[in-house]
Parts: sequence; C-alpha cells; structure tokens
Amino acid sequence: MSQLTSVPRIVITGAPGSGKTQFLQRLRLDQAFDQFLFFDELARQLLREDPTFRRRWSEFHREIYRRQCHRESEAEHRPFITDRGTVDAFAFHPETAAAVGTSIDQEYKRYTTVIQLGSAARLGEPYYGRDEIRNESIEDALLIERAIESVWRNHPGYHWIDARLDFEEKYRHFVTVMREQSLLINQGRV
Repeated sequence: MSQLTSVPRIVITGAPGSGKTQFLQRLRLDQAFDQFLFFDELARQLLREDPTFRRRWSEFHREIYRRQCHRESEAEHRPFITDRGTVDAFAFHPETAAAVGTSIDQEYKRYTTVIQLGSAARLGEPYYGRDEIRNESIEDALLIERAIESVWRNHPGYHWIDARLDFEEKYRHFVTVMREQSLLINQGRV
C-alpha cells in the first residue's frame, strides 16, 4: 500500500439516493466522531449558488476540485469526514484530472478510507427520491454509481455498503465500518 496520511480522512461517496447526506448528519451527532471536521457535498452547494453550472460541466468539476482541495488544506492535520472527495469529480468528468494536473493515484493519498454507499435506485422507484437539485433518473443514478465505483475501487481503504430496504440496518453497517477504520487508523494499522 502506498503511504497514505495517518490522520483519519474519510470519504463518504455514492450516487444520488445513497444516503450520504443523512449519514453525515447523523455522524455529526455521534460522540465517537467529535474530533472530526465534517464537509458537506460541494456539488449541491454549487448548483444552488449557480444553476447554470449544469451547462458548464468542465468548469463545474474544476471548481468542485478546487474548493475540496482548499477546505482539506484548511483542515491541516485535523481528521475529517467528507461528503465526496476529489476523485469523485473524475467519475463525473474524467477530463478534470488532467485539467487540474493530477491523477487518481495522487488523489488517493489524500484519504485513509473511502466508503461508497449503494444507491436506493437499486431498490426501485418507491425507494428512490429526487429533489430540485438531484433529479437524476434511476438509470442515470445507476450509471453514476458505476462511474464512482470505477474511480474509487482501487483505493486501499475502499469499502462498499449495499443499498438496503432497511435504512437503519444500512446505517448500522456503515457506522461499524467507520468505527473499525477510525480504530485501525488510530492504531497505525492502515
């Protein structure tokens, strides 16, 4: 394994409808993660600020990458949990890596753990919700899920958590992985 940071830097990723935002909100209330900084998803924030980004994908993903790098550098040596990481931009717009002068392997070194949550799109229409910002079809969400998996799956700290009908069961599995990874990192075993 390449030398990764020893400070816990955890990415929660997934396609629309995977539960990233809800899981992040719940982790904020969990005392086991009090020492972590939490970073919300940038894509949603940028699309709220400027909906015309939907017509400027290249610029949009470069801006996500720039802002993500900035907030991670501001964190200095503090642990963080982020709703998506820099590599996610490459899943949506592969040209971004070259445009910003990096590679997936370089970006992997930023993070100790990556947890991809399976989208509720896998469960069908009754379980998959949309809103004014995230309005992808089920088919699009599943394409996004595969693209995200393709860019993250080779990260040495990658974990997959299936979509489940029981959201609480999915969350419990997620928290178990989070706690195991935090413990391993703190013991220097990752």
